[in-house]
Amino acid sequence: MSNPTEGTRYDSTRQAWQDIWSGASVDVELEVVHSARSMDTIHAYLPYLPQDDVILEAGSGLSAVVITLRQMGYNVVGLDYAENALHVSRGYDPSLSLAVGDVHALPFLGNSVGAYLSFGVLEHFEHGMNPALLEAYRILKPGGVLVLTIPYPNVVHRLVKWRRKAQGVSTLTDEDFYESTYTRQMLESEVVKAGFETLLVQPTSHSFTLWGLGGAFRAPGYYKTSALAERGGSLLRKVLPWAFNYMTLIVARKP
Repeated sequence: MSNPTEGTRYDSTRQAWQDIWSGASVDVELEVVHSARSMDTIHAYLPYLPQDDVILEAGSGLSAVVITLRQMGYNVVGLDYAENALHVSRGYDPSLSLAVGDVHALPFLGNSVGAYLSFGVLEHFEHGMNPALLEAYRILKPGGVLVLTIPYPNVVHRLVKWRRKAQGVSTLTDEDFYESTYTRQMLESEVVKAGFETLLVQPTSHSFTLWGLGGAFRAPGYYKTSALAERGGSLLRKVLPWAFNYMTLIVARKP
């Protein structure tokens, strides 16, 4: 079996994350995590998290989710392959439990972790998410919980992709940075193929789909949605939940 971490695109995507985190702020990332759309997602998966076991966020970046869940009383460890992000996180809060590592070769024993969190990470691998899911399965205890969010090919995403293709431009926004989307069926299939039992599949962040349209849907600041986007997102979540889904939340269990 070939090594999934080998390849120019893998290395360039990793470098892109190093560059992104070098210019980012923990306070700003926390502001995003504490936004209404992010907190809605957090409250959707919180009931599935163990309160008395180790939780790993694989691909934790500047640790905004780690910090938020720790403040709620959960024992969360952050891991990222962009080491500079961990240095920035530790500078913000020296008490954080953080580790350098790759999601394809986690520095944890088998059957040792109570929950595995991954938010907008596994779509960045050109070889697909299966190798990382198998590694998550390995370290989770029987009954352990997998929580993922993955971009969905919503109507706005498809429109942008169609326009770029019609213009003869690459459908990748950056030739050196890989990102894909998964339909509900594709995502569930990948999770089940890795051995998990699905517990919850839910569309989320509809207001941020509208943010992608720009204009009146954007508020000043870092990825801030306007009041119009929030109202529109609330309506779309009820009437067109999948067409305007931005990120699919899936929760599954290791048997």
